[in-house]
Amino acid sequence: MYKKVLVPLDGSVLAECALPEVKRLALCGCVGEVLLVNVVEDPMRATFEGMEVLNLVEIKNKLHDHARKYLSDVQIKLNAENIKAGSEVLSGRAAQSIVDYAKENGVDLIIIASHGYTGVKKWVFGTVALRVLHDAHVPVLLIRPESHQLEAR
Repeated sequence: MYKKVLVPLDGSVLAECALPEVKRLALCGCVGEVLLVNVVEDPMRATFEGMEVLNLVEIKNKLHDHARKYLSDVQIKLNAENIKAGSEVLSGRAAQSIVDYAKENGVDLIIIASHGYTGVKKWVFGTVALRVLHDAHVPVLLIRPESHQLEAR
C-alpha cells in the first residue's frame, strides 16, 4: 500500500489522465492519501522602455488563486468518491518543485501524466514528467495520454 501518493496537475486534460489510475488504486485500498499539487512558475521578469510595468506580485497572486480553485475542485470530486485527498499550490520550477515536495512530505509514489511530446517538441520543450521520472527518489507511475484516450472510447 502507498500511504501518500503525489499527483501533479497543471490544469490540462492531459495531466488529468492520471486521475482514473489514482481512483482505481485508491478504491482498491492501495492508497492512503492523495496529494494534489500544482506548480506556479514565476512570471517572467522583463520590462521594456515605454511599456506599462506589470505588477508581478499581483499576477503571481492571481495565478496562485486560480491554481488553488482548480485543485480544490479536483479534491472535492475525489473526496466525494471517498478518496482522502489534500492539495497544495507550489512555487518554482515544476519538475524540481514536485521532486522536492515528494521528498519533504514522505510521498511513496508519484503518478504523473506525460503530455506525449515526441521528436523536436520533446527536445525543445523537454518534459516535466521525464524530469520527475529521472530525479524522483520514489517510484513514478507515468501515464501516457494515449492510454487514457483509448479508455474513453
